[in-house]
Amino acid sequence: MSDRRDLELLAELVPTGSRVLDLGCGSGELLAHLQQHRGCSGYGIEIDDANVHACVQRGVNVIQRNLEDGLALFDDASFDVVLQLDTLQHLRNTTHMLRETARVGRIGIVSFPNFAHWPNRLRVLSGRMPVTKALPYEWHDTPNIRVGTFADFEVLARKSGLTVTDSFGLQDGRVVRRWPNLLASIAVFRFEA
Repeated sequence: MSDRRDLELLAELVPTGSRVLDLGCGSGELLAHLQQHRGCSGYGIEIDDANVHACVQRGVNVIQRNLEDGLALFDDASFDVVLQLDTLQHLRNTTHMLRETARVGRIGIVSFPNFAHWPNRLRVLSGRMPVTKALPYEWHDTPNIRVGTFADFEVLARKSGLTVTDSFGLQDGRVVRRWPNLLASIAVFRFEA
């Protein structure tokens, strides 16, 4: 989570006092924010050694694990909220992880770079892959396995049996509700099973 305002906007989606699981929690910045400002508790899951160390330094409970291995170590409805922020595009089995998110948590919140954002469309029209704040890598060295759009996730959620309870885009620290597929660089969805 690099943009502080985006972090605060995403934190507002998490009910006060929730038990939270953050999948791909990075350095634990959001979980620490939720603990300090919203009275939440929970765990992060992270694979990167440096990020696990940063979580520990922040006082965030973290489990070092590859998300591709699934969430079998957690019972159904173990958490109030499961976060999957900026991780979906890195996973091979997206549909399975969304179902696992819905199984383990009462509420799922997902965010990812919106490939349909208008500057990305222009860049593709010019014959090149976009490099932006939300998609900061060249095509040949990106950690993203796939790219997706706001509209694509709506279809995937429906096919996966998930009910979207809120959705919007983020652009430069602002919420975008009108034409988010075109006007937002980050897509955000809140869903339930």
